[in-house]
Amino acid sequence: MGVPGGQARDGDEVSVAEQVTVMVVDDHPIWRDGVARDLAEAGFGVVATADGVGTAARRATAVQPAVVLMDMQLTDGNGAQATAAVLAVSPQSRVLVLSASAEREDVLDAIKAGATGYLVKSASAAELVAAVHATAAGQAVFTPGLAGLVLGEYRRIAGAAPDATGESATPVPRLTDRETEVLRLVAKGLSAKQIATRLALSHRTVENHVQATLRKLQLANRVELARYAMEHGLE
Repeated sequence: MGVPGGQARDGDEVSVAEQVTVMVVDDHPIWRDGVARDLAEAGFGVVATADGVGTAARRATAVQPAVVLMDMQLTDGNGAQATAAVLAVSPQSRVLVLSASAEREDVLDAIKAGATGYLVKSASAAELVAAVHATAAGQAVFTPGLAGLVLGEYRRIAGAAPDATGESATPVPRLTDRETEVLRLVAKGLSAKQIATRLALSHRTVENHVQATLRKLQLANRVELARYAMEHGLE
């Protein structure tokens, strides 16, 4: 991924209505400006940049970005704090972490604060562009290996947490084997097309399974579906 300096600008050939708006939060100016430039050249509307928790919250209040690309190390705090602050003032935003750190605590803190995905900075520009598009579409995106870490932690928490009667956590509503299989792949950040390829199904069949699962679990979208899977230890 290129990181030369330069002010980001909107892509000339993409209308404002079609653009996904993005705010880039990173404490390194050269990296921040380079990522913003790469995203603008890919057709995103880069509406703001920030270097810390406070500036991220203030600018999110003003611009209400669709996606926030979030670093974990900031000038006045960390990415988990900034994620919570941004979502408090711009709840419809989706936060995708882009960090040099793949440490367990950083990943889990970010997800618990409300981030919907986590990439490490070794990702290519093409991978980042695809991840921002997927995040805007409501998918959970993780660098390979990190999804398993998150799922494992939520399984541990869900398995250990008793309900009000002292019994183990509420069981997952009854899904078919195929619905459960699709749910697990959604939680790992795979798109419907990728799931269809993995399971040798049609794209329409995968979408039907996703919609059926959403109805059974009374959830609104794929982000909630991924979080549900994590909380109930599905992998």
